[in-house]
Amino acid sequence: MAVINLNVNGKKQAVDVDPQTPMLWVLREHLNLVGTKYGCGIAACGACTIHLEGMAVRSCQLPVSSAENKAITTIEGLSENGDHPVQKAWLEHDVPQCGYCQSGQIMTAVALLHDNPNPTDAEIESAMHGNICRCGTYLRIRAAVKTAAKSQSL
Repeated sequence: MAVINLNVNGKKQAVDVDPQTPMLWVLREHLNLVGTKYGCGIAACGACTIHLEGMAVRSCQLPVSSAENKAITTIEGLSENGDHPVQKAWLEHDVPQCGYCQSGQIMTAVALLHDNPNPTDAEIESAMHGNICRCGTYLRIRAAVKTAAKSQSL
C-alpha cells in the first residue's frame, strides 16, 4: 500500500492503495465516483473512459500510480449540472437507451471535440471506434457529436 496523491475533478485527494490498483476501482470504491463504469476490464469497450491530462484513457487498465498528481476528469467532473454541450446533445438526440456505456462515450466525444472541434463523420467514427454500445445507438452518437461541435463553435 502507498499514499497516492490525485487531482480528480479539480479536487486534490489522497488514497492509500496498492500503486497498481486500476484507476477505475480507485474512483468507484475509494472516491465514490461511480459514473465511470466497469465494462470488460481489458480496455476494449470504453465504458471506463476518463480524461487524464485532457486525453481520453481507459481507467480499467490505468494503474493509479500513473495518474499521481495529474489532472483527472470523470463524467462527474465534466459539468456540475449535466449542461456540457456534449451532454446536452446526447439528450437532444436521445442517445441513451440502457445508458451503461454513455459516460465512456461522452468522455471520448469530449476529448475528440477538444482536439478536433469540427470532425467529419469518418473522424467521429474513428475516434469513437472501440466504444461499444450494446444498444447500437451509433448513428445517434455521431449525430450528437456533430450537434455538440456546432454548439461549441457558437
